[in-house]
Amino acid sequence: MATRSETKTALTSLENLRLETERRNPAQPEFHQAVHEVLETLAPVLAARPEYAEPGLVERLCEPERQIIFRVPWQDDQGRVHVNRGFRVEFNSALGPYKGGLRFHPSVNLGVIKFLGFEQVFKNALTGLGIGGGKGGSDFDPHGRSDAEVMRFCQSFMTELQRHIGEHTDVPAGDIGVGGREIGYLFGQYRRITNRWEAGVLTGKGPQWGGSAMRPEATGYGAVLFAAAMLRERGEDLEGQSAVVSGSGNVAIYTIEKLNSLGANALTCSDSSGYVVDEKGIDLELLKQIKEVERGRVDAYAERRGSSARFVPGGRVWDVPADVALPSATQNELEENDAAALIRNGVKAVSEGANMPTTPEAVHLFQQAGVAFGPGKAANAGGVAVSALEMAQNASRTAWSAERVDEELVRIMDDIHVNCHETAERYGAPGDYVTGANIAGFERVADAMIAQGII
Repeated sequence: MATRSETKTALTSLENLRLETERRNPAQPEFHQAVHEVLETLAPVLAARPEYAEPGLVERLCEPERQIIFRVPWQDDQGRVHVNRGFRVEFNSALGPYKGGLRFHPSVNLGVIKFLGFEQVFKNALTGLGIGGGKGGSDFDPHGRSDAEVMRFCQSFMTELQRHIGEHTDVPAGDIGVGGREIGYLFGQYRRITNRWEAGVLTGKGPQWGGSAMRPEATGYGAVLFAAAMLRERGEDLEGQSAVVSGSGNVAIYTIEKLNSLGANALTCSDSSGYVVDEKGIDLELLKQIKEVERGRVDAYAERRGSSARFVPGGRVWDVPADVALPSATQNELEENDAAALIRNGVKAVSEGANMPTTPEAVHLFQQAGVAFGPGKAANAGGVAVSALEMAQNASRTAWSAERVDEELVRIMDDIHVNCHETAERYGAPGDYVTGANIAGFERVADAMIAQGII
């Protein structure tokens, strides 16, 4: 056990590094937030293990190995030319090829991609699989665009990105705004340019052409499995619990599906226009029809569902009382006031399906109130875990059954929960899954970095 003096020295060093990281990366608040959230938990492990405190190790972990920015010109259906910006941040490859999704959304900028890539390093390490961390995307908005426009954009985007990726180098996947349609167009262009059927270069592919069973479901399913594990640790069961879910995209839909299958009752879904609360529980088939087939808005759900559902324009989904909360939309969507409302209404557990959806102030409030809090790098790691399983299937040119993939997902999420819980206890923070996840991920990456030398 480290002495108080050693811990104080480590805290000072980490605070200096945080300030230097912010100085070197100006105007990137999301990246600053992600780095701060990790650094503020590492003092115990740096104090206890001197090899981690050697100059340069944590500094290298906070600096991406490579940052790529490129122009993406494309033509719309009326013949107008648009120019978007593309990004790929290859953050850390100590454990394997860079792995992380592509996000197409107007909010995308370099700071957002760096925060996502930094989080991905720890998330991927927690899976126990051989994958490093990276992230990419563009400020292109696919919403409201025709299939032909999305195809032309994806082809232009991949024309540049293909120089930097490969199954042994960097393996992108989907994220917000990048689903099966976009992955298909991206893969087609990669194949066209390279003249290779390199299935392992992208994950999230269609099951008929190299994709894995359970990949669309994995992130949402994993977040629910992590919530269930946290409740079990407290002697409770997910069955019979009410749940509030934000978002209505892939993660939210399959979060709701898994909640239903385990006997919980998902009451809400949302998008940028507001949220729906359904007293009978969300009708999953209706939601899928509106969001996946019609690409509509959640207010249409309330119109069609009947008297049990109501739409709240511009409201906060966190005002709805529930036992479990699963933020599944985007970063910093659950703020301090939202956390206070959830706590007043008796929430027992929060499991992050999205990446960093809870602000630091809200996280601290949950922890002070004794709410079980599963951070995204642990709770939503099921998606990238099944992506890595897709890579394994591609490498052997085989396709696993849905039952086998599901068994692997359950095992991996259980291992992540145990690892986070035991690591937190080992470093004097019992029940603190944030500290446990950060340190457990850090130890695995740091050991690989030390073994491979200063590179």
